[in-house]
Amino acid sequence: MMFETFSNFRYVLDTFDIIIVALVIYYILTMIEGTRAVQMLLGLGAIFLLYLFSQQWEFFTLSWILSHFLGSIILIVVIIFQHDIRKALAALGKSPFLLKISPGKSEKQVIDEIVKATSFLSNRQIGALITIERNNSLADFVEIGMKLDAWVSAELIISVFNPSSPLHDGGIIIGNNKILSAGSFFPLATDPDLERELGTRHRAAIGLSRETDAIVVVVSEETGTISLAVQGNLARGMDATSLNNQLHDLLEVSKQQTDEYGFLDRILRRKKAEKTSV
Repeated sequence: MMFETFSNFRYVLDTFDIIIVALVIYYILTMIEGTRAVQMLLGLGAIFLLYLFSQQWEFFTLSWILSHFLGSIILIVVIIFQHDIRKALAALGKSPFLLKISPGKSEKQVIDEIVKATSFLSNRQIGALITIERNNSLADFVEIGMKLDAWVSAELIISVFNPSSPLHDGGIIIGNNKILSAGSFFPLATDPDLERELGTRHRAAIGLSRETDAIVVVVSEETGTISLAVQGNLARGMDATSLNNQLHDLLEVSKQQTDEYGFLDRILRRKKAEKTSV
């Protein structure tokens, strides 16, 4: 009887052990997603596979070199990923790990910042081209522009499209809730049946939305009109409310969604609310 109780307790501990490891791996992947660290990890993985290959086929010299290299793998990882390790430790120190699993802004917050910036630019008739990456990668267009890797904020978007900014003629690309690049240029739609008053920004928005599944927000420099391009279709004459609703629908984000608090914190708040309602 006692043995069975201990076994059941051991099963619970093992379950928690697996959950904790899964959360740690998820946190690490979230921190390095979209950074050069991913490419470095793939490179280390390729070296490890090459080592296994050399062992299997008895390439003694190659195996000896790689075994000495992999023998110092911990030191190598610390050296290669020192910047990412510092960033992860800083994020961990800033907010406890269990209270905030997903660092940075939520999709809802990103949409709010985009709408706020778009409304500001529209009221002042400042042209803008804002692209939101979905499933299709926009890495090729990121390479063309100026890489930023910055959190999305209305102030940053507005400053990029300020007419005195050297990057204002291109577009910004937002992916993984971050601004990936500014000053990027997109393929233009050259259809003869497009309206003549459509400028370069609108044609770039239509062209990119045809080639990818990206969502492109355009602000006209001449009229301040807000437009939205999706799958080659351009919806014009939008205001802040309609743009906000469309972005929530297209990105499948609930308007009640919030990631301002961490996973555990949200559970505690929900329990507190349930007790209060009772």
